[in-house]
Amino acid sequence: MNETTPAAVAQVPPPHKNPAASADGAPRPADGRPGPRPTPAQRLVGLLRRQGVLAVLLAVVLVASFVYPTFATLDNARGVTVQASFLAVVALGMTLVIITGGIDLSVGSVFALGGVLAAWASQWGILPALLVPLVVCGAIGLLNGFLIARAGMAPFIVTLATLLAARGMLLAFTDEGATTYLVPKGSAFAELGQGSVRGFGHPVLIALVLFGAGGLLLQRTSFGQTLFAVGGSGDAATLMGLPVARVKLLVYTLSGLLAGLAGALNAARLSSGVTIVGVGMELDAISAVVIGGTLLAGGAGSVSGTLWGVLLLAVIQNLINQIGSLNSSYQSVVSGGFLIVVVVAQRYLARGRGTG
Repeated sequence: MNETTPAAVAQVPPPHKNPAASADGAPRPADGRPGPRPTPAQRLVGLLRRQGVLAVLLAVVLVASFVYPTFATLDNARGVTVQASFLAVVALGMTLVIITGGIDLSVGSVFALGGVLAAWASQWGILPALLVPLVVCGAIGLLNGFLIARAGMAPFIVTLATLLAARGMLLAFTDEGATTYLVPKGSAFAELGQGSVRGFGHPVLIALVLFGAGGLLLQRTSFGQTLFAVGGSGDAATLMGLPVARVKLLVYTLSGLLAGLAGALNAARLSSGVTIVGVGMELDAISAVVIGGTLLAGGAGSVSGTLWGVLLLAVIQNLINQIGSLNSSYQSVVSGGFLIVVVVAQRYLARGRGTG
């Protein structure tokens, strides 16, 4: 019987890292005592190595600021962040799902359904406008989690089915899109989506709070560590006595809740429940998560990387709009090509990790 414990294995330095170097790559003295504190420049280099997408984002913003004078304005920054906030909330839930080794293709349709339900319920006040989409969309996420975790079905098939089901519910509720529910003007719910603090919209602040909570959940709680363990190896996590099925059930429920919340905020922003939104949003969310460094196979990832990925996608789209001469077909080509460049740049930056 192998008596090596996980704790003992964790104490062995990874082969690609230098054990005589600190976490930021600075060398330690031979006696093992901590070396001199890294300079701000060294800390920045270490951060960029760990977060390759952040380095690409900063480079794109810097170049765009010189090329397009209207890009580096406060009004443009506010517009970009507001538009990115809805995708960010959806991508946060997708991050948790992918870390466990799953996928959720239903979030785009759930996002649209949440917006329509919120607009419909807003006639009775802000609480129904938030509770109705959260309950319905959370139930869809719960169904995904039950079928995947308890029935052992493939996440791709299950969430593809609920994608179609949620879109069908949306069309049935709106008479095939013929009925558009409006949010009462001047209501508290409308203020939630259209109001701002120091010029930055409430959806942006809500997204930042949620990402802060998500970061604490992943890094500071046993539940977060369980997510990584489940994504790394579900069988090993089961042998360790971890509640694998319960964790998957919770992350899919959270994904549904966050998609519904994002849809509600979008409806409040637009003052209506638009039926055509959310098409392809699941692909944007997956792109942001993967660009941010979360492995599709599961077991590794961060919410901060996802946030930078969302912002990078938003900046790319804003640059395409700044150009103004590209039709929709070429916009897709440019976006796809740019994403390939981003991934290649990330891999190049990652080569320096742990080399000191």
